[in-house]
Amino acid sequence: MPKRTSERTSILLLSVGHACVDVYQGAVAALVPFFVAERHYTYAAVSGVVLAASLLSSVAQPLFGALTDRRPLPWLLPAGTLTGGAGIALGGVSGSYGLTLASVALSGIGVAAYHPESARVARLAARGGRGGHRGMAWFSLGGNLGFAAAPLLVAAVVGTGGLRLTPLLALPALAGAVLCLPVLRELERRRAAGAGGAKPPVADDRASFVKLSLAVVCRSIAFVGLSTFLPLFVAQRLGGGTAAGTAALVVLYAGGAVGSVLGGALADRWGRVTAARRSYLVAAAAVAGVLLVPGPALYPCVALTSAGLYVPFSLQVTLGQDYLPSRVGTASGITLGLTVSVGGLAGPLIGGLADAASLRTALLPLVLMPVLSWALFRTLPEPAGAPEDEPAGPGGVRAPAAPSR
Repeated sequence: MPKRTSERTSILLLSVGHACVDVYQGAVAALVPFFVAERHYTYAAVSGVVLAASLLSSVAQPLFGALTDRRPLPWLLPAGTLTGGAGIALGGVSGSYGLTLASVALSGIGVAAYHPESARVARLAARGGRGGHRGMAWFSLGGNLGFAAAPLLVAAVVGTGGLRLTPLLALPALAGAVLCLPVLRELERRRAAGAGGAKPPVADDRASFVKLSLAVVCRSIAFVGLSTFLPLFVAQRLGGGTAAGTAALVVLYAGGAVGSVLGGALADRWGRVTAARRSYLVAAAAVAGVLLVPGPALYPCVALTSAGLYVPFSLQVTLGQDYLPSRVGTASGITLGLTVSVGGLAGPLIGGLADAASLRTALLPLVLMPVLSWALFRTLPEPAGAPEDEPAGPGGVRAPAAPSR
């Protein structure tokens, strides 16, 4: 019983800490309407802001993952959290577009440093196996709640005092850095006590991992494109200014919280690959509804879109870890990082098309992205093995997992 309580407490703390970090990913999109209103940025300009947060992050996350495969770097959890918060805090201080880009890029690097190692730590805290993807679902839930809280936090701070108050947005980073410390101490205690042991290696399935990564990229383009432009699209469609757009963004992020927890339950029933594949079909229909259904009925479509895109979220992380059991950090950096980063690379294209035609025209291609993810998942196998317990290699380096039957 004490061990189980410790595991649950660790996952809870990691989940809340994840929320504190992902506030800063959600904050970038939430700040877009304020950059347009206060600084008169064009669609292409705000796309550049999102790209600045995404580009370095998407490149850096696999690099940080590769570093953690060589040697665990648990200090990246508090350091990445604080850096992510500092970048967003500085984003509204200067009116310079260049400094704004640099600030959000700094935040993206902090987020990149946090995610691969935190995904490894979360899998270890849940002790792998079936509990691993359930634990990852709860860990992912925290990130989704952070996304959902971001527009509310930004509206409360920036909506009342303007962009000059963005330094107040650093407070969640301080809390998140403190929350991860007890978990790291517990894992170090477990490692020192000799928990787990070296296990026979499992061969990497690189072909399946590549297909999974492409599916993640397609999912990312759909989600980041919607999260960037949904507030502006809803404000145009329904009126109501930034309030209507902020409400839609909250629904998009909050629906993801439901989807993440549901993903763990559906994986227990159907398997991870089947659960993800079916959810992408639901997401494709829901994205079309967001863009084509008239009136306030688009809000339920936003919620269904979010759930459909987030059911695979944590499942893709553990699938990637199981396809590359010898490179868990790299797998985490690519799947967890690309999920929220690479989509930003398509942002300028969407913004440029919106400036040239209309926002709806620019967003319509996003309907195809979940369809492509579904097609890629049709050819993926369910891994036979799963990473198990904490490693006991030299210096605490994680040993490859053995198949679980």
